[in-house]
Amino acid sequence: MMAMSSSRPYTPRRALMYVPGCDARKVAKIPQLGADCVCLDCEDGVAANMKEAARRDIRAVLDTQGVEFGSSECSVRVNSVESGLCREDVLAVLGGPNLPSAIHLPKVASREQLLYLSSCVREAVGRPLTTKLGLIMFIESARSLLDMDAICRAAWEVSEEGGDLVPEAVVFGSDDFCADIGATRTGDCSEVLVARQMLVLAAKAHGLQAIDAVHIDYKDTEGLWRQAEEGARWGFTGKQVIHPGQVATVQAAFSPSRERVEWAEALLEAHRASQEEGKGAFSFRGAMIDMPTVRQAENVLRIGGRNK
Repeated sequence: MMAMSSSRPYTPRRALMYVPGCDARKVAKIPQLGADCVCLDCEDGVAANMKEAARRDIRAVLDTQGVEFGSSECSVRVNSVESGLCREDVLAVLGGPNLPSAIHLPKVASREQLLYLSSCVREAVGRPLTTKLGLIMFIESARSLLDMDAICRAAWEVSEEGGDLVPEAVVFGSDDFCADIGATRTGDCSEVLVARQMLVLAAKAHGLQAIDAVHIDYKDTEGLWRQAEEGARWGFTGKQVIHPGQVATVQAAFSPSRERVEWAEALLEAHRASQEEGKGAFSFRGAMIDMPTVRQAENVLRIGGRNK
């Protein structure tokens, strides 16, 4: 659970693992998952006739703290605003003293939906939060992808205007996206190549994490590694997973190597020294370094969960 404080540190989400909120067997396995982010689900992972049970069981997990999340982030995915179930989910999930770290909102399409979610959160908690909850938004249609710049801008504005949520990540909902455009899902994701790259571009333009598509064949470890490594090269900061067996592979793909971490630490130390000497660009291991390279080094440590 999240400890209330005056600010939110960067939260790595290399692997985002969904756990149906009403599945006691899967909830009990959370301590063994090891995923950066565990998402207790009210939406796609829960049958229509089990929505109320999912809300109730998630609230029980938060109330009793009977599940040890360890280093995993505790987050919750509510149903979309358009489903008509969002308010009930939020009131139940946030209707107690212990809150999740972040809320996932699927099928985000407009400022109005973000305002609606914000009003539901305030209704549930009844007070401005000392530390805002993280907001993780799902882009799952052609229209929302094209409108993503406006959606992300609106999310920041709603937060800055007093909302209790701060945008932190965008997730690519590949299956719903493919259904929306009439594409056929394939193992190599070629049908969503442009969409994935557009999502990374828009997310990073707004300072948000970009979380990549699910690799649907959970037994295909080799294909999962290739896709995760590709996503990491493109700038994604993490990937959705649907099976515990995918977690280690994905988190390894999105973790910088030991050599890369050493390079980043040494470069940032050299940067600090050059700043103290009043220098701008500086020489490091035979190369001239300026701020874009410094930011790359900072990203290496941030993605690895090392906030320096």
